[in-house]
Amino acid sequence: MAIVAKKHQEYKVKAIGDLKALFAPEAAAPPDFIFADYRGLTVEQITTLRKQLRGKEAAFKVVKNNFARLAFEELKVQDVSGYLTGPTAVAVVPRDANEVAKILLDFAREAPALKVKGGLMGNRVYTDKQVESFSRLPGRLELISMLMSVMNGPVRNLAAALNDIPARLVRTVKAVADQKAEKPGA
Repeated sequence: MAIVAKKHQEYKVKAIGDLKALFAPEAAAPPDFIFADYRGLTVEQITTLRKQLRGKEAAFKVVKNNFARLAFEELKVQDVSGYLTGPTAVAVVPRDANEVAKILLDFAREAPALKVKGGLMGNRVYTDKQVESFSRLPGRLELISMLMSVMNGPVRNLAAALNDIPARLVRTVKAVADQKAEKPGA
């Protein structure tokens, strides 16, 4: 539980408000969060990572742990205070969290200083191992393409079967015509 000071400092209240706005935008569904330890990354590496995440509409924000903890408490989400220790950056993911997790884990292979601590997806808190497993799942677009391929299969087979009937008739008529052409008296 946080110790509440008697006199609120305006910049702290504003910082917590800004985090609340980042963590709970005016979207229909609340975003997912992936927590990471960024200690040891250079500014260039963090900039590169942010550019990659921006492609998935995700934000990578370095946060003060106490401010983030207070913002999460005020938003009444699951307790994530275990991940808010040490240097912490939060990836705020509006959708396709597994693709963002893939980006973070791939980046962590290239830059071992980045360590994924865990995540909050939906209303469930995930450990670092669970986030890694989650990242191996196919993304939303991959699942849609798999579904469309499965749905397209029977239609394609029906079209091939319907095309085959007239083609067989044409081949049969041609074979009869060829047979009659070979035997002039028939």
